[in-house]
Amino acid sequence: MSAAERAHRTAAADALCQQAYQSCGGADAGVALVAVGGYGRSELAPYSDLDVVLVHDDEVEAGEVAHRVWYPLWDSGANLDHSVRSFSEMLGQAGSDLRVALGLLDVRHLAGDPNLTLRLRTHVLARWRKHAREQVPQLRALVRSRHELMGELAHVSVPDIKEAAGGIRDATVLRALMSTWLVDVPHVDLERSRMALLDVRDHVHEITGRGSDRIAPEIWPQLAARLGAPDERTAQVHVRELGRRITHLSRLSWRRAEAAVARRTPSQPRRPQLTPLGPGVAMSGGEVVLAPGAKPAEDPLLLLRAAALAAENAAVLAPPTAARLARDIAPLPEPWPAEARQLMVRLLAAGRPLLDVWETLEQTGALARILPEWERIRSLPHASVIHRFTVDRHVVETCIEAGGLIRQVARPDVLMVAALLHDIGKGSLTEHSVAGAPIARAVATRMGFDAEGVDLIGQLVRWHLLLSATATTRDPDDPATIAVVTDQVTRLESLALLTTLTEADARATSPKAWSTWRAGLILDLAARVRATLDRDTPMPASATADVAIPREARAGATTFTVEPADDGARVTVIGPDRVGLLADVAATFAFQRIAVRAARAWSQEQYAVSVWEVGDEGVLPALLREKFDAIREGRLDPAQRLRAADPRALAPSVEVRPEASTQATVLEVRTADRPGVVYLVCAALARMDVTVRSAHVDTLGPQAVDVFYLQEAHAGALSDQRAAEAAHAVRAALSVEASSAPPDRRS
Repeated sequence: MSAAERAHRTAAADALCQQAYQSCGGADAGVALVAVGGYGRSELAPYSDLDVVLVHDDEVEAGEVAHRVWYPLWDSGANLDHSVRSFSEMLGQAGSDLRVALGLLDVRHLAGDPNLTLRLRTHVLARWRKHAREQVPQLRALVRSRHELMGELAHVSVPDIKEAAGGIRDATVLRALMSTWLVDVPHVDLERSRMALLDVRDHVHEITGRGSDRIAPEIWPQLAARLGAPDERTAQVHVRELGRRITHLSRLSWRRAEAAVARRTPSQPRRPQLTPLGPGVAMSGGEVVLAPGAKPAEDPLLLLRAAALAAENAAVLAPPTAARLARDIAPLPEPWPAEARQLMVRLLAAGRPLLDVWETLEQTGALARILPEWERIRSLPHASVIHRFTVDRHVVETCIEAGGLIRQVARPDVLMVAALLHDIGKGSLTEHSVAGAPIARAVATRMGFDAEGVDLIGQLVRWHLLLSATATTRDPDDPATIAVVTDQVTRLESLALLTTLTEADARATSPKAWSTWRAGLILDLAARVRATLDRDTPMPASATADVAIPREARAGATTFTVEPADDGARVTVIGPDRVGLLADVAATFAFQRIAVRAARAWSQEQYAVSVWEVGDEGVLPALLREKFDAIREGRLDPAQRLRAADPRALAPSVEVRPEASTQATVLEVRTADRPGVVYLVCAALARMDVTVRSAHVDTLGPQAVDVFYLQEAHAGALSDQRAAEAAHAVRAALSVEASSAPPDRRS
């Protein structure tokens, strides 16, 4: 795809419109057919609409002309977006609706009276410039609203190349911003990136066979081939880098446009005065620049100082300044002096302003002078769709989150650098925490950390997933669970750092990764580990011992209690314990297609207690009880309603974990999430007369990770043979459609 092909499509569409206008004997004076928006810019994609307006002078009646023009265009099969407006109506709409004004800035004559089109263009552009100071803030709010909804092209998992931040729409807005004469935008750089994105959109249209602007995961391989990229990752990097460049230009342009709007009186100076910030660094018009007399070749700390001061003052690090520093600054000595390390920590801990400064460092090549290892993860997509961002953006977001938590730890410097490096090992075949630990140690050593600091950073990178993985998949009351953590974390200082990094990492991943439920599990485990390491700290109460048994349950009934939770509900189920009870409860949710996000189940005296986090806010206890009773009594068979495993999905992983407990047999199940997974597992175990002592269900994204602590109905852990049989039965149940045979529901 190329600009030439878009021009060819546009020329064909123009000929179609002109022929339709001429064939109906359209008026030559006072009426014009014009193209607006992308069609007006001659940038038709394969499945773009023809966005046209029939404009007429106020005193001219164009209804009959319109009637005759539209029918030939409809008959041609063109995707037509059309309207009829008087000249006054066009100007009125442009004045009251920013979206209309933006579209009319690109108005182009197709047929009819060219003088009318010229007058329209002249009036619209003059009005746009005259009212720019009032309209620019409104346009900024409109753009921000779209960004909040669509995310960034450079970082979201499923980007929209038109509407996302850094996409085609933003490039169009920048062109409109330039036409106000309030701000200059690097035109050549913008157009190069914009035209390349238009090429990508053309490919996406051809691949999907429709006017789609979203790049779904399955599209990337075909897109890579069309772009001539060697692999999918290279294609992603190419597209995301285009988005990054446009986003960077947008941030700078909007800063300058807002500053221009603020300069309302002629008495205000056009060139702001320099305000000294630090050695060699000054502020000018909201941007951090080099002070007169600064000598980058003699001051290796100048780049870090400028970046830290820009972030701390929520200011722009001027790109020409960053580019000059990247080119001319003296290299930092190794190891870094203490002041350089402190400046780096100040930059990382600056909060949300870090994002713009870091982007400038990347775009100008300055970051390579500080952290050459960053190139490993630049624009790297995450393997899991639960992540909102690419790896590099996720790391910056983790630093931002960690910056708000530094008061919880004794070594903020270690926390911030560990947050920066925690995913530095991604992109290789080795598990990323294993691959990242030696890289992090090398970087920390180069930054001048002492041996203790280097060791702490290396440990944090190596074990940054330990608390979350253990808390969500293991029984907190089993002594072996705490040992999983204390085998690696032996000091209270290390535990505090790891807990804080875990929270920052989860918050940066997605809201679901740090829900109230998951946060409670992780913090409870951390408290138990702390009590184990420090004899003066009391051990928290058992996570499963303080549930009051309702009167109805004591009378033999199973009760359902619902309370609000994060974007859903929390359902507590209590009833007399028996083999197959958990299967029936899971079937109740599966039968109603209620998404189970997480669950925990345990035995308390002779009762079974389970707590379920579900994604449905409107869960009704009475309806749950009604369905449960029907399933329990055999009047409903959930197996007949459950969807079979997708034959294209990866085979389920079902493993016995002998190291996880000495009191029970631990079965770990990993499979693609779908309705009824927990039911299928529990039903298979119930048919073997195996008791589920406790269950720990966790769904994050498309993957279900469920752990079951198993015992014989009247004994302890399963024998090796029985454990293998249980794993085989569960694997079989998840691999094919569930048997219609109901589980054994003995009392």
